Amino acid sequence: MPDLTILAVFIPTFFFVSITPGMCMTLAMTLGMSVGVRRTLWMMLGEVFGVALVAIAAVVGVASIMLNYPAVFQVFKWLGAAYLGYLGTKMFIAKGHMNTGDTPTGPASRIGLASQGFITAIANPKGWAFMVSLLPPFISLSKPLTGQLMVLVGLIMLSEFVCMLIYATGGKSLRMFLNRNDNIRWMNRIAGSLLIGVGVWLALV
Repeated sequence: MPDLTILAVFIPTFFFVSITPGMCMTLAMTLGMSVGVRRTLWMMLGEVFGVALVAIAAVVGVASIMLNYPAVFQVFKWLGAAYLGYLGTKMFIAKGHMNTGDTPTGPASRIGLASQGFITAIANPKGWAFMVSLLPPFISLSKPLTGQLMVLVGLIMLSEFVCMLIYATGGKSLRMFLNRNDNIRWMNRIAGSLLIGVGVWLALV
C-alpha cells in the first residue's frame, strides 16, 4: 500500500492527466453522442483494461532497471522530468482546438466497442509516455511491488473511467465548450502548468 502522502499527489495528478482531452476522451465523447452513454460503457471497459496493461508493463519494465541499476534510473527520472516539462510548456502555449468531428465511432456491438477501447488505449503513444515517465517514481523500493501496483493501477482505472463518463455524458454541449478557443486555451494553460510542476517535483524527489 503506498503512503498517504504519495496518494495525495498521485490521485490529482493522474485525474488531471486523464481529464485532459486526448484520444480516449475524444472517443468517449463521440460515442456518447452517437450510440449513447450506456453502450459507450463497453468501450470504457475495454479502455480501462488497456490502460491497466500499459501501466503494469511500464512499471514492470522500469522496476527491473530500478532494482538492478539505480544510477540508470536516476538518469531516467531526470529525462522523464524534462519530458514532462517539455510537454507542459508545449501544452501551455498551444492555441489549437479539440477536433471531435472526425473520430470514427466504429462497430456498435459490445465486443466491438470493448475492443475499440482496448486497442485505443494500448496504441496511444502518449499513454505509454505518461505511464513510463509518471508512474514509476510513485513506486517505493522499500515496499512490496505487487500491493503498490494493485492500488495505483486500480486508481488509474477508476480515474480513466470517471473522466470518460464525464466526456460521454457531456456530449454535444461539452464539445461546443471545448471548441471555443479561449476555453481550450485556458485548459491547456492549466494542464501545462500542472505538468511542469509535476516534472519539477519528480526531479527533486
